Amino acid sequence: MGLYDREYTQEHYRPSYWHSARPPFRLGMPSTVVGRLLIANIVVFLLSYLIPPLGNFIETWFSVFPVSWKTVLLQPWRIITYQFLHGGFSHIFFNMLWLYFLGPVLERHWGPRKFLFFYLACGAAGGIVYPVLVFAGWMKVGILIGASGAIFGVLAAAAILFPMLNVYIWGIFPVKLVFIALFAFFISVMALFKPAQGSDTGGQTAHFAHLAGMIVGAVYTAWPYITVRYRLKSRTSPWQKKIQDQQQLAAQVDKILEKVYRHGISSLSRKEKQILKKATQLHHEMKN
Repeated sequence: MGLYDREYTQEHYRPSYWHSARPPFRLGMPSTVVGRLLIANIVVFLLSYLIPPLGNFIETWFSVFPVSWKTVLLQPWRIITYQFLHGGFSHIFFNMLWLYFLGPVLERHWGPRKFLFFYLACGAAGGIVYPVLVFAGWMKVGILIGASGAIFGVLAAAAILFPMLNVYIWGIFPVKLVFIALFAFFISVMALFKPAQGSDTGGQTAHFAHLAGMIVGAVYTAWPYITVRYRLKSRTSPWQKKIQDQQQLAAQVDKILEKVYRHGISSLSRKEKQILKKATQLHHEMKN
């Protein structure tokens, strides 16, 4: 069997889960990496909440706080550790809720190592983008904490892989995952244009982190499919391109002949007559 005979090289090919309302495994069952991430986030939050001095120490040394380039470059661990810190119960609750339901979907699809790399990379994107915006003078210096960038990346990836998956809002209203992801993206973009109240830029900081994680997640997930299609297209031989051109021409001729049958030769446009002439010439060349 040659390369172009395989299913994944065909024009109509899409992974089977693209059109499926359900992924090929159960939701809501914490797997190895997801379970450990949940535990790590919850433990750090409880320790910070129950022991305020420890909480202050953790926030001081493990949050993203771009006071200078020196701090950013000499303390690179912050772009990872800030993802395990949260500012309140609602903050960690909703982040962990999305991780609990969507994380296992991706971990079982990619495997534990790839999922962990993906999760941390999406979160790190927010931790990198924020200092860049601060040093560019577009945002004020503040503290960045939370797993939202990673969670938005998970949401984007799951929406690309399983767009028709139903998510039940409040356990009642079914909404396709792709629409939830688009809505989240829209809200984050719109929030960037909302003026900050006084010196409080925390909301905009969070939305920049959300978008950074979401964009990285979407690109990471879609890139393999895009590159495969590009490689297959670039490998198409001149003979295959000629066959494709002939097939397109034949389809156009069929439509034109149907039009002649229904409305007569006088109904044809100049372009349609040229297509018929071209098809006739090609027929004579192949016959000779």
